[in-house]
Amino acid sequence: MTATTAATAIHAAPPIKLPAYPATRRQALVETQFGVAVADPYRWLENDVRVDADVRQWVEAENEATFAYLKALPGREALRARMAALYSYERFGTPRKAGNRYFYTRNSGLQNQSPLYVREGLDGPQRLLLDPNGFAADGATALAEWLPSEDGRYLLYAVQDGGTDWRVLHTIDVASGKTLDDVVQWVKFSELSWSHAGTGFYYSRFDPPADGDKFQATVENQRIWFHTVGTPQAQDRLIYETPKRPDLMHQAKVTDDGRWLLITSSTGTDERYELTLISLEKEGARPVKLVKGFDYEWALIGNVGDTLYFRTTAGAARGQLVTLDAARPGRRMRVLVPERAQTLVGASMIGSRIVLAYLSNARTVAVLADLEGRPRGDVPLPGIGSAAGFRGKWGDPETFFAFSGFTTPSTIYRFNVETGETGIFAQPRLAFDPAAFVTEQVFYPSKDGTEIPMFIVRRKDVAAAGKGAPTLLYGYGGFNISQTPGFSPTRLAWVEQGGVLAIANLRGGGEYGKAWHDAGRLSNKQNVFDDFISAGEYLIANGYTGAGQLAVEGRSNGGLLVGAVVNQRPDLFAAALPVVGVMDMLRFDRFTAGRYWVDDYGYPDREEDFRNLIAYSPYHNVRDGVRYPAILVATADTDDRVVPGHSFKYTAALQHADLGDRPRLIRIETRAGHGSGKPVDKIIDEFADMYSFAAYWTGLKLGAK
Repeated sequence: MTATTAATAIHAAPPIKLPAYPATRRQALVETQFGVAVADPYRWLENDVRVDADVRQWVEAENEATFAYLKALPGREALRARMAALYSYERFGTPRKAGNRYFYTRNSGLQNQSPLYVREGLDGPQRLLLDPNGFAADGATALAEWLPSEDGRYLLYAVQDGGTDWRVLHTIDVASGKTLDDVVQWVKFSELSWSHAGTGFYYSRFDPPADGDKFQATVENQRIWFHTVGTPQAQDRLIYETPKRPDLMHQAKVTDDGRWLLITSSTGTDERYELTLISLEKEGARPVKLVKGFDYEWALIGNVGDTLYFRTTAGAARGQLVTLDAARPGRRMRVLVPERAQTLVGASMIGSRIVLAYLSNARTVAVLADLEGRPRGDVPLPGIGSAAGFRGKWGDPETFFAFSGFTTPSTIYRFNVETGETGIFAQPRLAFDPAAFVTEQVFYPSKDGTEIPMFIVRRKDVAAAGKGAPTLLYGYGGFNISQTPGFSPTRLAWVEQGGVLAIANLRGGGEYGKAWHDAGRLSNKQNVFDDFISAGEYLIANGYTGAGQLAVEGRSNGGLLVGAVVNQRPDLFAAALPVVGVMDMLRFDRFTAGRYWVDDYGYPDREEDFRNLIAYSPYHNVRDGVRYPAILVATADTDDRVVPGHSFKYTAALQHADLGDRPRLIRIETRAGHGSGKPVDKIIDEFADMYSFAAYWTGLKLGAK
């Protein structure tokens, strides 16, 4: 049976009539790059939907067609209701301790944004400090980053409106709960760090963009500033800038003892940093280079006097623990915990111990060391999954961490690094039985023989049946980002209905350190696509799914992944969900933060990189005359990370080409961005639409309880 006939045979529901695609104006725009004629007929769709009436009209017409189709999908409302039920559980964020106060987020279930609470002492009564659900009527304005001052007197928090990367900073007096008059604007990609005395904070900001260019202009000249609480932003003090290197980004962090300000500078998305140190004990102290050259990752974890502790890839592709001397910047680093087989992804200085978090085949393993790097036992994690948190400070043995898996939501644990005592701070009550599901990890060969790990999650009875089931394959493969076990109510809803979830740990990620990342970027980017295609072939060959039952999903860089593999192997997939994807690989560097991505993608204006990019760019490689899977593109109007023009142009190219009789639609969310800050109701709506679309085209019958 061919993939086509299999897909047809498994549909019990009558065919849904495809909508007529809106007419999309084509421009006769062709540019020659390195001797190659490059057509770009839909460049006008790059224009901001808020400004350009033609783009706005196109968006409205596309959404009208898309939602008419989605509304007719069988089981869509039942799936949405089940996702809402699975989302409706009390969940907590990992607490931050400041003075004798504990700060944490708590969501009662279906609140669009998670409110922030504070306790006076660990066992004190819970007090609501900030409820972001009142920021906007549609729930689309979010509480983003937040940080209490050292003594817990103030809380600094960032507001994110409609999903944008831009932030506006505010300050709360914690005792009274009153928001102060301080307002700090034009903050983006910034660390926040309080002065030790709590009189103000350090932050990074860009110059205000030109009118009407807020969501598309490239960002340059990021500077470090200090804001004193109770003063207007106009009086903020400039701390550090590099006017001769406007391409650099800068982050500032105060050491726990308040003696030093460490500035970490970067050129792009790679973890390759230069370190600058400023003494905070000497008025007017000049910046001193601690580490020169953008060669390695450096993450400050704490200090004892002049001894600074770092997690770094210097001399260790998978990371090691070292110290540097703040008083003698030219002195060589001292290795405390050398590189090991697992990838060191996190480290924290807590009490008199250092917590080291490693990835072992994409699962978290955590161990303890003393300040000389000597082993002091393991952190008692409750199983196989992902652990995060471990914030704390030198001299205080208390820390908290969250632990989760694919079928287990985050439980928050309190841990004493000195005694080893562990207790539960918050544990959710569940609307499902985790024992009904099984998670396994397999390893499969990619095209070049490299073994790639993949997690597979199914209902136990589906696993026991031994038959191919409709399967959702997810991948990312880029920017040194690892895909680790984590709970998602929307994914669980898919599995609960009898579908299989597969998550491939593709090259380009950070699961196995620098070499794994390098093997999936720049000229090696095709390895990522080969890994993903091989994952699909493995799932079919080993009976996890069948021909015509495989859907693929990816977000951001993963959206690029889905667009590329669909062009390369349209026969392999029944449905595709490319979300907020980077689809035009020749112009990605011209918008917002896109210029930082050259570390992974290369420079479109350099011939070697250009020829590599054009070979897989989703927008430029749509194969006219070839039968494609059903495709639902998704993006948002306020995405100023990967601007929606990528998805607009790609969709227009799909709809113009002769790709068979399956739908090629685009879902464009309003008042939303790249993903962070999205309200719960929009998340549920989006995934109900996407997964019911995938279910229809893979033959998954929705409605199971």
